[in-house]
Formats: sequence, structure tokens, C-alpha cells
Amino acid sequence: MDIRQLRYFVEVAKQKSFTKASNILFVSQPSISKIIKGFEAELKVTLLDRSEKKVELTDVGKVVYEQALEALRLVDGIASSVNELVDMKKGNVKLGLMPTVGVLLFPTLIGGFKKQYPQIDVQMVEYNAKLLEHHVENSDIDFGVTVLPVSSHFETVPLLSEELVVIVNSNHQLVGKDFVRLEELKNESFILFTEDFILHDRVKHACIQAGFNPKVAYTSSLWDLVGEMVASKLGISLVPKSMVHRFNNPLIHAITISKPLIDWELALIYKKDKYLSYTAREFIYYIQTKNLLNH
Repeated sequence: MDIRQLRYFVEVAKQKSFTKASNILFVSQPSISKIIKGFEAELKVTLLDRSEKKVELTDVGKVVYEQALEALRLVDGIASSVNELVDMKKGNVKLGLMPTVGVLLFPTLIGGFKKQYPQIDVQMVEYNAKLLEHHVENSDIDFGVTVLPVSSHFETVPLLSEELVVIVNSNHQLVGKDFVRLEELKNESFILFTEDFILHDRVKHACIQAGFNPKVAYTSSLWDLVGEMVASKLGISLVPKSMVHRFNNPLIHAITISKPLIDWELALIYKKDKYLSYTAREFIYYIQTKNLLNH
């Protein structure tokens, strides 16, 4: 048994496909298949059920998979420790962001980090909130930036705390009011983000708590389109306060929601009990020193 067998087996099990694993590992499919067959022969068991379109773990395969993950975690931890000692200031950070969160917080933040640590590469990828947690849990990415609360499987570093506001057309009857109660919006047409967005669930839940089911006129995954529909009098929407300036449209007016206050807390998350490299620890420290909660 060797590390290569474990790594190939784990990747095929994760992807449920030899082809996808081949693309990720940059190893030919026949080579991966041969290595895993040898691994099964060595253990004298069948680890993968290849009878369907998707490759699935057998019962014994599930046990070996969990053990293999732990073994690889230990091996990768050794490699990270050695690299950390050999070259203290080099490394990379893979960061997952929800759409538009990058625009909200990270261009200036990452620019400052790169200036302080020029030899550390930061790779940013976008996922919706549900996928983002999945990828952090599977160690596909080092960190995620998402909305609290999250699963107890993660450590959290608070980033930004604010509330949701209602945006309306600048000629809307509510314009001129300093505050509005959420229940006052029960007869309005809502423009919501799609169900992939955590904001979708947050708004619907808040409305139900206020005593009504929102009348949904449109849904969209595009922030700019939501803004344009509000500007065109097609409905109202609820968005984080700091995102209002993103629309940059004089036909959009924001009003504070006085009751209830709908919290919107962003946090950096990472997997509990995961080995943190020097690079990862420095990234966390840098984020904490920026004190975004008071911005």
C-alpha cells in the first residue's frame, strides 16, 4: 500500500467517476484504474462498485475511504510542516466567496495582503453558500466567506455585521420614511434572489416571522438585474445595507427596516481540526487585524 493508491482511490470516490478523477489528478484513466485494481487486489476486497454510471463505494470501500482520508490528512500535514520550515514566506491560499461578496470586501483586502506577503498566492473562486460549505468541508478550498450561522464543523472569524434594508423605486410611496416595519411590505411584490442564495431563505423566513408570505414577482441570480427591476418599478427587494451603493442608480432608494432588524453577518470559515499551515495562519491573522466589524 502506498500514498498514490490512497490518493487515487479517494479522488475517484469523491468524484464518483474515473474520468473526473483523471482530469483533476492529471493522470490517465487507465493508469488510475490499474492502480486502484492493484489496491483492491492487495486488500483482497472490492472497494468500488463500477456497475452503474456513477462509481459508488462498497460497504468496505466506505470504511477504507474514511481511513484513507485520515492517512492523507496526516501525510499532507507532514508535508506542510516541512515546507513551512524550508520556506516560511511562500505558499498559497484558496478562498471561496459567495457571488458579490468579493466585490463588497475583498479587492482592497487582498491587495493589502499581497503587498504584505508578495510571495503568497491567493486564489479566489465563487460558490453559492451551500456549495461553499461543502467545498470547505471537503478541503477543496482553505477558507470560505459566508453568512452566519454555519455548521458546527467549522471555525469562524467574524468579518462584517450589518442589517438588511429594503430597496424601492425612488418614486415609491414609502420614499420619505426613515424607517419601515417589515409587515408594512406584505402587499408589495418582491424581487428575490434565487434559492441558491442564502439571502433568498433569509428574506422569506423574516417575512413569514412578520406574519406574511412574500408575493414573489421575480427571482434572479444577478445583483445588477435585481437592481434594474426595482428601478423599473417591478417590485421591491431586501439587500445587505453595504450593497446598496453597488447599484449606483438614482432610481433606487434604500429604507431601513426597523422591525424586525434582519441581521446579516459575514464570517471567514475553515474546517475544524484541520492542520493550518503558516500561510493559512497568517491569512487569518491578517483578516482579524483589519477589524472589518467596525467598518
